[in-house]
Amino acid sequence: MEQLSIHITINPELYTKNPESSDLGKKIVSTSIEMINNLGFESFTFRKLGVAIGSNESSIYRYFDSKHALLVYLVNWYWSWVEYKLVFVTANVSSSIEKVENAITLLTQEVQEDTSFSYINEVLLHKIIISESSKAYYTKDIDEENSKGFYKTYKRVVQRVSDIVLEINPAFEFPHMLISTIIEGAHHQRYFSKHLPSLTDVEEGKNNIVIFYKSLIIKAIT
Repeated sequence: MEQLSIHITINPELYTKNPESSDLGKKIVSTSIEMINNLGFESFTFRKLGVAIGSNESSIYRYFDSKHALLVYLVNWYWSWVEYKLVFVTANVSSSIEKVENAITLLTQEVQEDTSFSYINEVLLHKIIISESSKAYYTKDIDEENSKGFYKTYKRVVQRVSDIVLEINPAFEFPHMLISTIIEGAHHQRYFSKHLPSLTDVEEGKNNIVIFYKSLIIKAIT
């Protein structure tokens, strides 16, 4: 069977030159994911990235005008990928309860690498989303960036799952608050489980984060 080709479309406002248009651009993205995961966003620089990929720092600026722009690009790529996965796990599912459970499982579980995208390591990118993504939108420029659609993909994921919540309970008043709280809460719990385990109830070999949030959403809306 021929393998389905999946393409993630990113808002052109998020880059100066599309990194998918060249091998260098893809190398910039893939290596930056590895470096941000290893170094942390604060210690990551384009100078260090240039050394790692064997290219001039100026060549990176041809794709992204700042490391903030690169981080916003990575956040958008991640949520676009999640949206594609979300459509897949909820398609042709007749039960709204099953759809919302599938969606919450996707949003709260450990990420597995997707071989459809050879130059992106989704496992490492997920770690960046957990530990660094808030730095993309906790900025003074958030309102201007939001007006340009920088966070549209994340909002679209929340909207899709909120719509399923309203299929189950049209009278539920807080679908967006519930879904965004679950997403961000699951990220916090993943982080705490690695670094501040006394703040969680995660147990080795058990999928407690997924179990907790699936239970939470059903109790909240039914």
